Amino acid sequence: MIALQIKNVKTFMSRFLTSEAFDCFLLSEASVTTYNTFFIDGHQNKEFFSDEEWEDNSIRPYDYSMWKDIKSLCFHLIKGTRTPVGFKFILHLIPSYVESILSDDSVTVPVSEVTALVLTVKYDSSGLTITTGTSLKTFLPDKSADIFWDKYMKLFLEKAEIDYEEK
Repeated sequence: MIALQIKNVKTFMSRFLTSEAFDCFLLSEASVTTYNTFFIDGHQNKEFFSDEEWEDNSIRPYDYSMWKDIKSLCFHLIKGTRTPVGFKFILHLIPSYVESILSDDSVTVPVSEVTALVLTVKYDSSGLTITTGTSLKTFLPDKSADIFWDKYMKLFLEKAEIDYEEK
């Protein structure tokens, strides 16, 4: 797990909310504090879907909402003439990407043991920080998945031309 301080918040937010850069993530949860605090639970609600839709992986492939489908709502909550008091987004990498990333030979943790590769985006009075994390089904002393995920996210940010410094 690493924490990275984003140097240019405006550039990051543009990439995060208006580009496809983070479309490989699912939204686990979000909170945005402006004149109110808005909470979003990223779990999809079974009651909203018909039984057929709920079971159809082409309509609802994941338990969480895809970031690309919900980022415009988050953008609407954040945009305005005043800076938000704060926000926090917890994202999970889409499972097929997890399998692809963790297939590297340096990762000795079985992919079946990884619940999620997590990215937390947090903004408050101290600035914008992103934190990586690995969620495992059981405790494992092997940190190779964590180490690889940390390296991967640094490369991901560099490719998206997002400047950061490690905290």
